[in-house]
Amino acid sequence: MKKMKTMKKKNLIKILIGCLIISTCLITLVILPNLKKIKEYQEQKEYERQLKKATIVVELKKDLSTIFLEDVKVSQFIENINGTIIDDYKIDTSIVGEKEIKFEYINDENIKIPYQYTINIKDITPPSIWLNDTYSITTDYNGSLLEDIVCADDYDDNPNCEIIGEYDTKKVGNYNLKFQATDNSGNITTKDFTLKVSTPTASNPSEPSKPTYTYLSDVIKNHKTDKTKIGIDVSSWQGDINFQAVKDAGVEFVFIRVGSTRGIGSEYFVDKKFQQNIEGFNKVGIPVGIYFYSYANSKESAINDANWVLENIKGYRIDLPIAYDWESWSFFNEFHQSFYSTTRNAKAFLDTISNAGYTGVLYSSKNYLEKVWYDTGYETWLAHYTKQTSYKGQYRYWQMCSNGRVDGINGNVDINIMYL
Repeated sequence: MKKMKTMKKKNLIKILIGCLIISTCLITLVILPNLKKIKEYQEQKEYERQLKKATIVVELKKDLSTIFLEDVKVSQFIENINGTIIDDYKIDTSIVGEKEIKFEYINDENIKIPYQYTINIKDITPPSIWLNDTYSITTDYNGSLLEDIVCADDYDDNPNCEIIGEYDTKKVGNYNLKFQATDNSGNITTKDFTLKVSTPTASNPSEPSKPTYTYLSDVIKNHKTDKTKIGIDVSSWQGDINFQAVKDAGVEFVFIRVGSTRGIGSEYFVDKKFQQNIEGFNKVGIPVGIYFYSYANSKESAINDANWVLENIKGYRIDLPIAYDWESWSFFNEFHQSFYSTTRNAKAFLDTISNAGYTGVLYSSKNYLEKVWYDTGYETWLAHYTKQTSYKGQYRYWQMCSNGRVDGINGNVDINIMYL
């Protein structure tokens, strides 16, 4: 009997403990979340009551428009406000048209006020036409002037380009014409030019000019300081390289081509000498960077390019940036992209490289850095073949010549300067 009473007491204790556990679970799973929701609801209601009584004074400027890619903030369209904007953020002006701007501010009564207004982003830049006063062809010309003469816009991927006037590419003569480009914002550029059509003439072989070279030793003498390094960039065009001889000559860094595609949307290929070059330069201890020759015509294709590069440099030591090299300017019209789209594609490539833990750099010549590219947010590798560049923008690397001569390399090679 005593044993049964003890068992009953133990069972009762177990039941009580079970009930306590269940009650705790119910409080945790049901009551506490509900209490939290009740509190949030009460706080929201109190905030709504305050908001109804709050004094809201936001006077907007008369002109609520801005220009494509202009650097503006929320506050720049506000004439007067009774308080302080919480986040006076930079507005994205990369898409033309109306844009709704939302923000919050703390008014003089210490109440958080939500507010919004609409601005109009305008493209006021007329298209570009890359055309001199004369354009010369012969009667055996089989191209298209509208394809060969670059007609592009800062924002519109497909400006309307037309040649006004009568001409015949198969008939000798001088034709006074007008090239006109119109973007989808109504901006117009015109260029008067003379199309000169002549008969083909047999070329007379002339005495070949004596080639000139830029010797690495001279570049070192003229440009090497405690704030610079002297380097080269190579591909399969340089053939088999004597890496130790290159190092002994004074080369301090190198950019190596990893590969390219065979045109827009074509298959990828690895540079024939990439593996040999990167293993050779890694072995002798010359710091290595990479460049990829791209034909990207969209953000997606640029990202694909970057991912292909990342896959093909696995396992190698990369000390310097990975360069995006896009230079299909002679048939730019075929890409159907604006200057902004061209920059956006480059940034997509470089962002992908950066997100993978590498450093990115944009490669381009002085002419196109000044005429085409917007800021990508990455450093620049400038190509300008001259003794002293006149480029005014910022750059980390300068490709100063393509006729360089370096011990250990047969033939010409590009010589570069790195600024520390």
